[in-house]
Amino acid sequence: MKICICGKGGCGKSSILSLLAYSLTRSGKKVYVLDSDESNNNLFRMIGFDYPPQSLMDFAGGKSQVKQKMRSRFSKGEGEPDMAVLKETITHPGSLPDEYIVSHNGLSLMVTGKIQHALEGCACAMGSVTREFVKHTSLNADELMLIDTEAGIEHFGRGVEAGADCVIGVVEPSLESISLAKTIRNLTIASGSEFPGVIVNKINSGQQKEIVAGNLHNAGIPVIGYLSYILGLQDAGLNGFALSDISRNDEIEYITGKILQSCF
Repeated sequence: MKICICGKGGCGKSSILSLLAYSLTRSGKKVYVLDSDESNNNLFRMIGFDYPPQSLMDFAGGKSQVKQKMRSRFSKGEGEPDMAVLKETITHPGSLPDEYIVSHNGLSLMVTGKIQHALEGCACAMGSVTREFVKHTSLNADELMLIDTEAGIEHFGRGVEAGADCVIGVVEPSLESISLAKTIRNLTIASGSEFPGVIVNKINSGQQKEIVAGNLHNAGIPVIGYLSYILGLQDAGLNGFALSDISRNDEIEYITGKILQSCF
């Protein structure tokens, strides 16, 4: 099962993904995390690694080579969602060379790539590498892949979600976030993937939860679960601590159970 985690910038999707990754491994699943957010450099710390693996962009030959392949395929009339950019097809994450994946305690991490330099150009090549990797990898029955997408919805345009089994939105208490969730739902359905609903993050009162729940209901968006504002999350982020202890949370366990019911 391959699951994309999507949402607006700052909604907490990387934190939610990390909490779910820990919880899902405790449930007995082997979890692969694909960090495809080119601007967040700290996901590896959140899920307990001392360093990230070498990027899939390097595995593909480097950004300039991938862009060259894309230009060549565009000139032949190929659309971006169909073009091949990897040097070799990976059919299972475990078949990656060791330098491109790090693992411990049932949890593995892969990274598409990051923006490293000013004026290096757009992240189109990274999106293409993510799309192709997600499209061609298969998982065993007891395995999941959680895909941390970049903020917003550009990845839908690149076809990343077409290779995923389902898409889960993360919503914070704001009308902007709820509005984007409607777009995510519609784009998920159009891509051919399943949309089990959203996780509502950063709830700080019963009244706030009621208002958000009403807005989501009116928008026709299912709710997988609610996560209260966690004070320790900010401290963990500030100090670069893993979120393993914070993940032992009744709300997270409930959400994990719902995801396992919805997506399996």
